[in-house]
Amino acid sequence: MSDARPAAPAAPAATHTLEELRRCLSVPLLCDSLDAHGFPHQSPRLPIRPLVQNGALLLGRAKTTLWADMAHEDPEPYQLELAAIDSCKPDEIILCAAGGSFRSGIWGELLTSAATNVGCVGVIVDGAVRDLSRIRDMGFPVFARGCNPYDSRNRQRVIDYDVPIEWDSVRIEPGDLVAADEDGIVIVPQRVEREVVAAAVAKVHAENQVRDAIRGGMSATEAFATFGVL
Repeated sequence: MSDARPAAPAAPAATHTLEELRRCLSVPLLCDSLDAHGFPHQSPRLPIRPLVQNGALLLGRAKTTLWADMAHEDPEPYQLELAAIDSCKPDEIILCAAGGSFRSGIWGELLTSAATNVGCVGVIVDGAVRDLSRIRDMGFPVFARGCNPYDSRNRQRVIDYDVPIEWDSVRIEPGDLVAADEDGIVIVPQRVEREVVAAAVAKVHAENQVRDAIRGGMSATEAFATFGVL
């Protein structure tokens, strides 16, 4: 019995729901499709890893936040990070561009609760998080460099949000399609999203055919010659 991916949706790319795509796509599939469309550098090579996963591909729209380290008393602590979370829309992923800083754990239990309430589906932090066991109990997907128990107050703060950010020279615009799994992170620019997603969905079907053919006894060379997929 085949353990192939769930069948990819057959509708045109424009009608795919994010929930459908979460069930059939992966970061490598999207990277392959981006390669084919002339975008070979859309996966930031940062040591960000999944700390909490719910078993599905984390896929959603970029909600960007820009962070800075600080060493003075903050006259308006948490102001912009709370505003960013309160303005989140369903199916957005909060991206915390903190430059890899481990000065504090900038994401924790209470921010997770607030983000969940507005429909946010996950967070990716180029830095550290805290309250990991409580976040795990909530099943909220968290990708980060690691953990730090310190609170962000007077250590780090959001200085802007809903602005373009860069991770490893990959530009991320608010609203871009973001995917993350155990293999890494990939950003699909909105201007090529329709074509890239359609090609990735098509490759799901092709890879399932190759997998079944190889299991049926076809050699890898013959399978590639037949289907053109590896």
